[in-house]
Amino acid sequence: MALPLRLYFAGPLFDHKDLLGNALLAASLERTTAGRYVCVLPQDLEAASLRAVDIRNQDLQQLITCDVALCNFDGSELDAGTVVEFMVAKFLDMPTVLLRSDFRTAGDQGQEGDPWNLMCSFYPRTRVAQCNALAWYQEARRAGGSLTDIIERFYQRLATCVMTHVEAVCQEPPLPTGPQIDLERLYQWALTFPGGSFADLCSDRSFIARVVTARRARGLV
Repeated sequence: MALPLRLYFAGPLFDHKDLLGNALLAASLERTTAGRYVCVLPQDLEAASLRAVDIRNQDLQQLITCDVALCNFDGSELDAGTVVEFMVAKFLDMPTVLLRSDFRTAGDQGQEGDPWNLMCSFYPRTRVAQCNALAWYQEARRAGGSLTDIIERFYQRLATCVMTHVEAVCQEPPLPTGPQIDLERLYQWALTFPGGSFADLCSDRSFIARVVTARRARGLV
C-alpha cells in the first residue's frame, strides 16, 4: 500500500470562519481521497501559551515535513504568514496548490492574470485552484436539504476541485536532481535561513535525512 501524502494547510486561522472552513475542507479532502492524503492543520497544533517565535518555528517544521502545500490565497490582500509559508515551500521545490475561492479581483496583474500581487505568481510546481465560493454556495443551497446537506455538498465540490490540482502538481518533475546527499544539503539550508532558533528545533542530525527519504519514497524528489 502506498504511503499517504501529508498535505500542509497554509492560511489564516484567526476567526471562526477560518478555523471551521479549514477543518471542513480538510475532512472532505481526506474523505474524498480515501486516505491517500493526510491533512496537517496548524490550528490543530498551536497553543496560545507559546511565544510568537515558537509558533512560527513549529509551523515551519510541520511544513518541511509535509509533501504538498495547500495555500489559501483568499482576500483582497493575501495573508502575510501564508505568503511566507508559500515561499518556504518554493525554496524546497514542494508541489503547491494556491486556492482562491474569493470571487473578488485584486492585485496588479489585470484581467488576464492571477487576482493577487504579481510577486506571488509564476513559480514552478505550482497550480491555482480557483472558484467562486459565493456562486457555489448558492448552487448548493438551491439543491435543497438541511444546512448540513448544503455544507457537505459545497465542501465535496471544493475538495474535488482542490484534489484535481494537487494530483496534477504532484506529477510535475522536481527541479533539483542528483544524489540524496545534495538534496539533504538543500534542505539543511532550510533549517538555517529562518534564524530565531529554528535550527535548534530540528537539531536531530537524522531529521533532514528522514524528510528527504520520505519524499523519495513517495516519488516527489
